[in-house]
Amino acid sequence: MSENRTELSQLGEFGLIDHINSKFSISQPSTIKGIGDDAAIIEGGSDSLLISTDMLMEGVHFNLSYMPLPHLGYKAVAVNVSDIAAMNATPTQIVISIGISNRFSLEAVDALFEGIHAACKNYNVDLVGGDTTSSVSGLVISITVLGRASKNEVVQRSGAKANDIICVTGDLGAAYLGLQVLEREKEVFLSNPDVQPDLEQYEYLVGRQLKPEARMDIVHELRERKCIPTSMIDISDGLASELFHLGKQSGVGVKIFEDKVPIDHMTFETAIEFKLDPITCALHGGEDYELLFTINPADYDKIKNHPDIHFIGHMHPDANQNVMVTKQQTVIPLTAQGWNHFKSE
Repeated sequence: MSENRTELSQLGEFGLIDHINSKFSISQPSTIKGIGDDAAIIEGGSDSLLISTDMLMEGVHFNLSYMPLPHLGYKAVAVNVSDIAAMNATPTQIVISIGISNRFSLEAVDALFEGIHAACKNYNVDLVGGDTTSSVSGLVISITVLGRASKNEVVQRSGAKANDIICVTGDLGAAYLGLQVLEREKEVFLSNPDVQPDLEQYEYLVGRQLKPEARMDIVHELRERKCIPTSMIDISDGLASELFHLGKQSGVGVKIFEDKVPIDHMTFETAIEFKLDPITCALHGGEDYELLFTINPADYDKIKNHPDIHFIGHMHPDANQNVMVTKQQTVIPLTAQGWNHFKSE
């Protein structure tokens, strides 16, 4: 009799997380929120302590043929800080673990930490420890970030209510198109090493892929305007996927409008060049690390004139209905097609 085997691709990343989480329960009274949000929430005296971790693996999350090591170090910190931003909190410390092989020199390690140092300085976080080990499967970087926030200002994914306004920062789809450009230029170079990469006209898109920024500026500005979101998440796996997270954990449905989704003109034009639908890139591309959040309609006036916050829809009572109204005013179901780490090739 053959042993039963369940493929990880059947669960996907979030299904696997749910499966693991179902086997554990919270026993420490200091644990306020465990698995299931951008960061865990721990009792921290007068404040809440936030903890999150992210791992970047060579060949999965980055390709060193076009990712400069300083940019990689910066990005590794930024994507972790973004998780703290998504909790409406302020990052304070990080610890770093790296797995590295002997194909890397000391100068290469210095280049990596040059980017890490720049990010720590930019986000005002301290590097306070970590670990190093050898690796036989490429470069691995794992960062754990700590942050703090007042207890009444911590924002989880689960607080959205019907009629809350859905907001998103910046523009979407640029990082995905930047990746397409880099992959295309890599293939051109591999087929003819005499051809130099042509990236000048795609500088914005490539920058969004190689050196994203955590939107701590928005967190500070919301605080200054006394606007506390009702729910929030950062956009790492695509807008649609993150909308599903907010809706599911808040027990409400999502309604967005295609013409309100912010897409930069360069993203739009490059999507057409690659024969891709720009709105599909914005909905499912991922790695933008913008903030997606909801606000009580009563707070709309506080941020309505902010140049980098866009109002793209609202939550509604039917948790089973997640839709988008197209530019032609057709209502279509939203689907979440974000990155699945375990899908079969």
